[in-house]
Amino acid sequence: MATTDRKATTLALAHALSAAERGLAVIPLSRTKLPALRSPHRDSAAPSPLPAPPFEQAGSPPPPCHGECGRFGHGVYDASTNPRRIRELFAAAPWATGYGIACGLPPHHLIGIDLDTKSDTDSSAALRELALRHLFTIPATVVVLTPSGGRHVWLSGPPDVVVPNSAGRLAPGIDIRGAGGYLVGPGSRTEHGVYGTAPGTAHLAPAPCPPELLRLLTPPARTPHRAPSATGRHGQGLVQFVLAAHEGQRNTRLFWAACRAYENGIGPELAHALTEAAVRTGLTEREARSTLASAARMSTPHRGQEPD
Repeated sequence: MATTDRKATTLALAHALSAAERGLAVIPLSRTKLPALRSPHRDSAAPSPLPAPPFEQAGSPPPPCHGECGRFGHGVYDASTNPRRIRELFAAAPWATGYGIACGLPPHHLIGIDLDTKSDTDSSAALRELALRHLFTIPATVVVLTPSGGRHVWLSGPPDVVVPNSAGRLAPGIDIRGAGGYLVGPGSRTEHGVYGTAPGTAHLAPAPCPPELLRLLTPPARTPHRAPSATGRHGQGLVQFVLAAHEGQRNTRLFWAACRAYENGIGPELAHALTEAAVRTGLTEREARSTLASAARMSTPHRGQEPD
């Protein structure tokens, strides 16, 4: 088994270096498709599912560490095209059997269209229906085949547009990997098999995303009259707390931040900014508004209390 793992790691590193030569920033992944290196800050995190963030104690919100500490283990923020750094990353994670490609970074500003096969909906048919309805076509581009039978369609976005990650927002069974997300690179070996490029697409560069599709992938423009700055530094900190959420903690962080906002009397002014932040992390607007409404009810004086 050890020999097999070493071979898989060597192959993953080779594929990662090849991707980097094409301008794609990479990180090592484990067999579970998660970043292979754990966060160096994990031991300093509070065990409670609703932790009190540092800005509650310090009075101002420190930005989340995106690798400024100089250590590995910051997920997609570790991604690099530098061969030396990539080798260092893999040397720190000798159990890695795959690699992830960071989305949203120059020069390609990669956008991943993840066509899932696990849902009851035919995601490929859903994408074709969207293309017909909104008058666009998916150009010839890189397509990666997943072990489960799904497909990752690679597209290139413009440098001045931030495409957020989302799950099922575009259509059932279609997930979007944008800024802050990553795609499993071809050649990666996971618990379920090996990722590979579809025949005839390996030599292609990510094609430009059709403008009509890009409009569907980007959130609506912000309304300036509801800017979070009106709520002061504490309100900005709560918004940043929500923006830093990863999958699996988005609702929890939004609920916690909303409770703090309503308890401090800035809930109504901050509601729009919190909703936008939650949508950027992958929640739907309906889910975000429902969570905010629950927080408002829980935080009403003499009625609510913090959840267990």
